Amino acid sequence: MQKQKSQSRHALFYRKSLELTFISMIKNKIFRLVEKGSHGSKVNLIFDYAIMILIVLNFIAVCLETISSINSEWESFFKIFEYISVIIFTLEYLMRIYVADLVYPSSNRLKSIFKFITSPFGLVDLLAIIPFYLPFFIRVDLRFLRILRLIRFFRILKINRYNKSIDLIYKVIKEKKNELIMTGFVTILVLLIASVLIYYVESNKQTDKFSSIPSCFWWTLTTLTSLGNEGVHPLTALGKFLSVLIAIVGIGLVALPTGIISAGFIEKLKKKEDLKQCPHCGKTLST
Repeated sequence: MQKQKSQSRHALFYRKSLELTFISMIKNKIFRLVEKGSHGSKVNLIFDYAIMILIVLNFIAVCLETISSINSEWESFFKIFEYISVIIFTLEYLMRIYVADLVYPSSNRLKSIFKFITSPFGLVDLLAIIPFYLPFFIRVDLRFLRILRLIRFFRILKINRYNKSIDLIYKVIKEKKNELIMTGFVTILVLLIASVLIYYVESNKQTDKFSSIPSCFWWTLTTLTSLGNEGVHPLTALGKFLSVLIAIVGIGLVALPTGIISAGFIEKLKKKEDLKQCPHCGKTLST
């Protein structure tokens, strides 16, 4: 009798071990599918490309919906396409939550899920589906519902996860964020100083067009970026001089972020090339 109980316990333990192994295997397959498609099998690559195509089609659909003639004729099609897209994006989101502990290892599963949900990619994934579900839980007016529908444009940001080129842009901006913040601070400082100067120079001559420093700030911004502000021009000699000076300074300030990002790209590409070369003989390694 004791022997039978022992065998039963062993069988139960063996069965549970098989179940855990099977669950672990499925979980790893889901992880490779949603997180490592670009380095996996053809199935993983097909999944990545399918999601990318769906994201682009969603962006096109949202744009076409704003054309009244097209929307009135294809409204039912757009709704069906929206339902199908939300179902697919929701399943993808749930799969990512399921494997969150593999992506964000933590002391417990809930912490891993929270890390994923609050991560940049997690927030983008949530924005891709929340406009569809939110009206079911809370009552919203038509104006707010319209804003929610516009949030669907954020689905295009999901493509960043599946495209190495876009991911490279994100990494460069992240690495150069301190330089870009400093450039932005200098730009705002120049805009504020120029706005104050142009206000005190032109406000007496054109009280309607340079009525306040905030209105001058808009004029300075359009001048600095070389966009131009039609119908609003300085009349005084000093105002015209400031206008030219702001335009010239703007060329340099606009070029600064471009130069910083370009330098970051060159550094990244150089590092990538260096990794492909053998450190001893300098020969290019096969990838």
